[in-house]
Amino acid sequence: MRKRVFGRKLKRDKNERKALFKSLISSLVLYGHIKTTEAKAKAIKGTVEKLVTKTRKSSKEFAYRFLMLYLSNIAIGKFINEVVPGFTSRQGGYTRITKIGNRLKDNANMVIMEWVEQSSKPDERETKEDEEKKPRNKETKKKKK
Repeated sequence: MRKRVFGRKLKRDKNERKALFKSLISSLVLYGHIKTTEAKAKAIKGTVEKLVTKTRKSSKEFAYRFLMLYLSNIAIGKFINEVVPGFTSRQGGYTRITKIGNRLKDNANMVIMEWVEQSSKPDERETKEDEEKKPRNKETKKKKK
């Protein structure tokens, strides 16, 4: 029976799980999205939601000390200064999990986990950069001929 058993083991011991979750959450903060298995995404989703809520409601000094347990040092500043201010008016549901199919090797369910509010902003930046790069490349090709 599984009475009072909480969380997912993911075939790892306690220290390996903590390191895995810390790296996944840090990658989500740094890059805005991660591609991972469905089980890992569901395992960290609750923690990520709690981190955003607790950081949003507390002072920066407390938030910094609190986040040291869950994030790498590089990701803490970006989380406090860029990610959390985007969710000031939102009550919950900060992340989105989108299924993208199965992995070929082991047929694991793969997903993309991303921020709800900030998911469209990076896409817009990429398209603007791509549009700016395309004419420059054509001009350089014409000059070479």
